[in-house]
Amino acid sequence: MKTQFRNLAVRSGIFIITAISLAACGNTDKNKENKVESGNTPTEEVATTEAPAPAASDISFKDKSGKTVLLSSLKGKVVFINFWATWCPPCIHEMPSINKLKQSFKDNDDIVFLMVDVDNKIEKSTAFMKDKGYDLPVYVPAGDIPQDYLGSAIPTTVILDKSGDMIARMEGGRDYTSPEIIKALNELVESN
Repeated sequence: MKTQFRNLAVRSGIFIITAISLAACGNTDKNKENKVESGNTPTEEVATTEAPAPAASDISFKDKSGKTVLLSSLKGKVVFINFWATWCPPCIHEMPSINKLKQSFKDNDDIVFLMVDVDNKIEKSTAFMKDKGYDLPVYVPAGDIPQDYLGSAIPTTVILDKSGDMIARMEGGRDYTSPEIIKALNELVESN
């Protein structure tokens, strides 16, 4: 009897810890999944915005040196923004694919990558990137992030075209080395 009770308690504890870990990455919309996907992401899922997002002119981020970057200053470039945190398992899981994606565009000045630590702990997130050997630029929000950009879950990735218009917003982990994502980004980079 003691063994059965102990097994039940252990299983219940594991279930509770798993539920808390999943909830920590926070997706309160029950119709959306916040899971790490592997393999190919269908093209239909890449462009997920339904309505025009607010102008990017007022959205700003700071780097480790305190330099502020306004999204409006990046017009003329494709902008890949990933909102993440060091404690978020799906965020950490997708990081190698984002690093590979950035490396595939390393010689292209028409695309910019912004890895935005939503916890505002730039020292910790910069150390994380260095420890993992990732070549990804870390930023923190320098003001409020509109709900259209960062909803209720991380990781969330936003892609802006060269006009500064949001063309995709994806919640949950992804494999950013999928052919569909690379093709879509190449098309954006090559557009005028």
